[in-house]
Amino acid sequence: MSLDGIYDEANIFALILQGKIPSTKLYEDDATFAFLDIMPQTRGHALVISKWSKARNLLEMEEEALAQVMATTKKVATAIRKALNPDGIQIAQFNGAPAGQTIFHLHVHILPRWEGDPKGFAAHGAGAMADKDALQALAEEIRAQF
Repeated sequence: MSLDGIYDEANIFALILQGKIPSTKLYEDDATFAFLDIMPQTRGHALVISKWSKARNLLEMEEEALAQVMATTKKVATAIRKALNPDGIQIAQFNGAPAGQTIFHLHVHILPRWEGDPKGFAAHGAGAMADKDALQALAEEIRAQF
């Protein structure tokens, strides 16, 4: 998909927000939702989305929604840092398929990084599916830091 298009109400993040697909919640407020990635590239890989914006990418997103998503990104990244003590934290956001976007509901990736980790961002879905129980345990560690 290019940068232009119509929002798909059946995209995976919309379905998560509708409660039709389960997720491992880290944080939620009136405007945003943060959860662990089910195919994480690093331990603690999290995603932050708007609950109300229908923006597919950054270029479509309302200023208010963008501010809300970024404020939550900072809050979640801070909790991840406290819980996991990474050496760095990568914040990533992609716009359009040629840039690596695979789900067309604006989302921000938070990836804790440690010295010796492979650099860069692999194609989404390239990793293995995470164990559901392990994700829940990790989420509890991170949620305890809010």
